[in-house]
Amino acid sequence: MPAAKMHADELDVDTALVRRLIAEQFPQWAGLPVAEVPSAGTDNAMYRLGDDMVVRLPRRPDAARQVDKEQRWLPLLAPHLPLTVPVPLGRGAPAPGYAQPWSVLRWLDGGNAYDDPITELGAAAVELGRFVRALRRVDASGGPVSWRGGPVAANDAYVRAAIRDLGADGTVDAAAATALWEEVVRLPQWEGDPVWLHGDLLPGNLLTTAGRLTAVIDFGGLGVGDPAADTLAAWAVFTAGTRPLFREAAEVDDATWARGRGWALCFGLMAEHYYRQTNPVLAAVGHRAVTEALADRGFLAAQRTGSGA
Repeated sequence: MPAAKMHADELDVDTALVRRLIAEQFPQWAGLPVAEVPSAGTDNAMYRLGDDMVVRLPRRPDAARQVDKEQRWLPLLAPHLPLTVPVPLGRGAPAPGYAQPWSVLRWLDGGNAYDDPITELGAAAVELGRFVRALRRVDASGGPVSWRGGPVAANDAYVRAAIRDLGADGTVDAAAATALWEEVVRLPQWEGDPVWLHGDLLPGNLLTTAGRLTAVIDFGGLGVGDPAADTLAAWAVFTAGTRPLFREAAEVDDATWARGRGWALCFGLMAEHYYRQTNPVLAAVGHRAVTEALADRGFLAAQRTGSGA
């Protein structure tokens, strides 16, 4: 769980608020128990409602835009996808004391892959790769732009600030991170039509049961754009030995793969820089993504041996 509020504009949400919202807007569910779901999520708070539902409330006003997107698009995308995804059951309206829209979704069993790690990594790499490929092939007409659907190099100023600060206290190897980032900003950009992407395939958004991948959740980053960001999981979730299985199943070209590595570096640096005090779980995921991306290109080994990349 986050140690404190993560954002300056973070809203106050608790079980009492959820009970009141349900009673006012979904009286048929008013008698069901409400329990907070521990989560390292940064945009939404979750509360289990009875045995079969979960209430999902934006933690900050900017995240409220995710509600309409998930309510509209998830039912249309789900039939095309090879893994289970959330099912919207109700849309909550802004109310006194909470001026944001919110959702009721079907509860999906399992633990997130950070708390309950995937043990069948090879199988999961293939399954998630097929999920990425299937999502990419759905007609993207009219889809909203994903927050990671544009050029990764657009984050240049933030990434360099993170390298400076994290390098200063020894958290990351600033020289190695800078060398890889310089490669990333010179990469050719996506010139194809926009395609669907989840946008946030991190361990906390993957559900597992008995060590196997069973579902993909949190479609707040859902949208269309460059498919590279959905390969971020190769470095945030998988290992050097299972990464090729994910890539083969996802069917991505060399340039997309290289931009995806850039997204792993970008996400990892920015997540650890922003959340290292308030959300150590996400900071740790970010640190791993950076380490895997650097090692994948040989920069960490180069720093140790002095032999160059």
